[in-house]
Amino acid sequence: EVQLQASGGGLVQVGGSLRLSCAASIFTFNDYAGAWFRQAPGKEREGVSCISRSAGRTSYADSVKGRFTISRDNAKNTIYLQMNSLKPEDTAVYYCAAAKWGNCSSDYASYRYWGQGTLVTVSS
Repeated sequence: EVQLQASGGGLVQVGGSLRLSCAASIFTFNDYAGAWFRQAPGKEREGVSCISRSAGRTSYADSVKGRFTISRDNAKNTIYLQMNSLKPEDTAVYYCAAAKWGNCSSDYASYRYWGQGTLVTVSS
C-alpha cells in the first residue's frame, strides 16, 4: 500500500516562506508523478503544482507562479513545495498526491494516492 506523509505546514506571516515535504513509502518513486493540491475553507480543492516522474516537467497554478517551486528527490522518495512571498489567500490545507505512470496534471482525479494534508495559515 502506497502511503504519502505530508509535513511542513504551519503559521507564517504575510511575505514569509514555508517548505512542504511529502515523503512516500514507495520503492520505485520515480515511477510516480506528483502534485500538490490545496483546499481552503468553503472552497473546492484546487491544483497548486505538479511534477513529472523525472522532474523534467512542472506546472503551476496562475495564482502561485513565480512564488512557489515544486521539486523532488527520488533518492529520498520525497516531493517538496517551496512557498515564498506567502499571501493570506494561500491559507489552506495542502495535500500531496501521486500517480503511478501518471503525467503532471492539475486534475485531482488523475491521482490515486493522497497524503493526509498539512495546514498552512498565512496571517496578515
